[in-house]
Amino acid sequence: MLTPRSATRLALGALLLWLSACSTTPPPIDRATLQRQVTETEIAFAKTMADRDHAAFTRFLADDTVFFSGPTPLRGKQAVAAWWKRFYETPQAPFSWKPDKVEVLDDGSLAISTGPVFDPGGKAVSSFTSVWRQESPGVWRVIFDKGCNCP
Repeated sequence: MLTPRSATRLALGALLLWLSACSTTPPPIDRATLQRQVTETEIAFAKTMADRDHAAFTRFLADDTVFFSGPTPLRGKQAVAAWWKRFYETPQAPFSWKPDKVEVLDDGSLAISTGPVFDPGGKAVSSFTSVWRQESPGVWRVIFDKGCNCP
């Protein structure tokens, strides 16, 4: 027969056992998979320019994104989308870009992509750097973007 004290001990022991089973370590981050995700995301982001799809471009922007596109940093999704709309209004894309390097933090939360920017004829005229944040598994949004007038 269980006494109140032994019942309490038994319940506490069961609780501790259950808690220890719940506190397993998360699986290791597969950086190669995350780099592939960011590369594919950057390629899809660039495709919005080729497809002339401003609405799709906007979906890649984090709400708190910062772009160094104009004379002062553009802060927030709405400001960036409004400023970049001009690049989507002509039938031919004024430029294109593609990633050539992607790195991801060990914890999988942030990534950086860099690569060339091309004029309509395909000549490298500049480069870009984008910082991406993983907002949910497999979903990356650009939080910082900066171009450089150096090929």
